[in-house]
Amino acid sequence: MARNPFRPTAGATPPQLVGRHDIVEELTESLEDGPGAPGLLSLFTGPRGIGKTVMLTEAGDAALRQGWVTLSETATPGMVMRLSHATTRALEDVDPSATPRRSITGLTLPVVGGGITVSAPPSTVVDWRYDLGRLLDPLEARGSGLLITVDEVHSAARDDLRDLAATVQHLVREERTIALAMAGLPSSVSDLLNDDVLTFLRRATRFHLDDVPLDHVADALRETVIANGRTIDDDALAEAASATGGYPFMIQLVGYHVWRKATGDRITLAAARAGVPAAQKRLGALVHETALADLSGVDRTYLLAMAHDEAESSTGEIARRLGVTPYYASTYRARLIAAGVVVPTRHGFVDFAVPYLREYLREHGARYEMAGRRTDGSS
Repeated sequence: MARNPFRPTAGATPPQLVGRHDIVEELTESLEDGPGAPGLLSLFTGPRGIGKTVMLTEAGDAALRQGWVTLSETATPGMVMRLSHATTRALEDVDPSATPRRSITGLTLPVVGGGITVSAPPSTVVDWRYDLGRLLDPLEARGSGLLITVDEVHSAARDDLRDLAATVQHLVREERTIALAMAGLPSSVSDLLNDDVLTFLRRATRFHLDDVPLDHVADALRETVIANGRTIDDDALAEAASATGGYPFMIQLVGYHVWRKATGDRITLAAARAGVPAAQKRLGALVHETALADLSGVDRTYLLAMAHDEAESSTGEIARRLGVTPYYASTYRARLIAAGVVVPTRHGFVDFAVPYLREYLREHGARYEMAGRRTDGSS
C-alpha cells in the first residue's frame, strides 16, 4: 500500500499548496525586484491551522530558489541572539575568509595541562547589524539577498522583536537586499503593530489568510490521491471536500483519515464518511482545545452562547443570553475577533472562524461552563 501522502501536522508542508499561489507569486516577484519591493516586508495573519507557518516555509523556498540565504526563527526570548549566531554560521558558509577566528592572545608558561589563552568573539558583544552587512556584501555581489522569517510573533518576545525591527529598518534605509516575513495570530500581530517602537512594521504587506474555495480543495484532494496511486469516487470527493470547510489544516486531516479508512486502490463514499468524523475529533484535540485554552473564562462563555445557534449569531442576542449590556459584550466580541476565533459576517453578526468549533463546544460545553464559573470575572 502507498504511504499516506497527507500531512496533518502543525507547520508541515502539505503535498499541494492550495489557494495561496497568488501570494507566493507576489512574494517571488518582490524577491526578484529587490530593495523597495512591497513583499520584502510581509506579515501573515489568520486563525490557528490556516497555514501561516506553511507560508513562511513557502517564502523561504522561493528565496532559496533565487539563491538567497534564509534565516528562520520563532519569536521567543533570545531570538535575536539565535539569529546572530545563525548569521555568523551563514557568513562562514558564504565567505569563510570573513568569519572571525579564534586567536591565541596569551601564553602562560610553563604550559602544564594547557596554559594557552584563546579568545572567540562572544555572542553578547557581536554587532549583529554589522555582521548582517558583512553577510549581505557577498550575497548582493552575486545578485541575491537575505530573508529572515519569524513565526509565532508574540508579546513575550517584544524586546527581541523591537531589536529585529530596528535592525532591519536600518538595513532597508541603506537599500540592502534584505527581506523579513513574520507570522502570528491576528491579536498578536495587532498588538505588535500598536507598539510605538515598532511603527516600521506597519508598512509591511499584510496577508490575512482565509479559507480556500471548496472547488480548489476538491481539485487538490483528487490530484494528491491520484498522484499517490489511488482513485477517489466523485461522491467521496464531494463529501471530503465539503467536510474541510476550506480550512487548510482540515484539508490535511480529512485527506489523511479518508485515506486511512479506504481499502485497496479506491476511496469510496463509505471511506469518506468513516474518515471525516475521525478528522473532526482530531481537529478538536489539536486546534479547538488549544485555542480555547488561551482565552479567558468570559471569552469562552461568549463562545458557548454562540454555540446555541446553527449559523451566524446576532451580537445583540448573545448579550441577552449572557445577561450583559451590548457594550459589555462588544468588548469580548472584539477580543475574539482579534484572536482569530470568530469573524464578523455582517453588521451585528458573528460566526466561528474555525470549522467545527460550534460542535466541539456543544460536546464539551459542560467542562468549559465549569471552567468559566471558576474564573468568573476574568478579563
